[in-house]
Amino acid sequence: MRKSHVVMLVCGLVVVVVVGAVAWSLKHKNDDGSTGGRGGQRAEVSVITQIATKSVLYDYVETNGEIETQSSIEVFPDIGGKIISVNVSLGSQVRRGEVIAKIDPSEPGAQYAYSPVYAPITGTITTSPKKRGSTISTSTVITTIGDVANLQISAKVPERYVAALKVGLKANIELEAYPGQIFGATVTRVSPVVDRASRTKEIILNFDSMDSRINAGMFAKVRLYTYEYAGAVVLPSDCIIERNDSRYVYITMDGSTVVERRVTVGNTVDDETQVIAGIVEGERVVIEGMRVLSNGAKIRDITSGMQNPRANAYGENRQAARADVARGARQ
Repeated sequence: MRKSHVVMLVCGLVVVVVVGAVAWSLKHKNDDGSTGGRGGQRAEVSVITQIATKSVLYDYVETNGEIETQSSIEVFPDIGGKIISVNVSLGSQVRRGEVIAKIDPSEPGAQYAYSPVYAPITGTITTSPKKRGSTISTSTVITTIGDVANLQISAKVPERYVAALKVGLKANIELEAYPGQIFGATVTRVSPVVDRASRTKEIILNFDSMDSRINAGMFAKVRLYTYEYAGAVVLPSDCIIERNDSRYVYITMDGSTVVERRVTVGNTVDDETQVIAGIVEGERVVIEGMRVLSNGAKIRDITSGMQNPRANAYGENRQAARADVARGARQ
């Protein structure tokens, strides 16, 4: 009996020791699978970083517009009747006083002299003239003459943006005929009223420089720059972590560990956000890989070793692209 008691006691002690050792090992196991306790090395997290720099964000409104002549006039006949001849076509150049059509005002049983229709100004035929044989009255528009050497863009802006509208705003214009080409323009007139039907306000923009590729009647995509936000560091929006109604970023001072920093953000345009407090220009911020980090975590900065690092897209190259896209706003 005494021997069995001793054996049972020894077995119980062995079990307690083994269980305790396993528990201690699991408790002190590192992220990299080692069990070296304080002496073990924690796993490094590969990240991409960016130097915090101050930049300007340009807020904008996108809308559509039509390219038209700055000055144009509709041509009406002096008398009603039937068009017997048309001397011009769409795109024809005419001089003031030139005969562009002739009207036969005769009625059944009567004979009258043909009535000429004269060009009231020098310019270009910008709308297709009425066809020969058409019956018209003195209120019928035969055609339109415009000055195609001086073009403008008319565009309509939704009512919710009218507070930002003013003369002098810059815009970038894209044309379907020339994808990727940017043409600068400036707002020269803002309608004083909002259209009740469309809930929009019309603006008129003039091109900063004329280009022979631009034609009246073209469809235009307008990016109108409304506000400039300057004086703060600008970072990719997705590198800012939101937690418990606060926002944080991770910065690295030594390139091997990170520090969690609480920040205050400002305006956001597209995928870029101003940071107005919490970091200063020149600090290196983690912009990719931050979701798995914690304060004091070890990192391996792979920015410089990447072929086309995302950091460059948000860093110097991103700033150059932003400057190129918004160059009209700074002219």
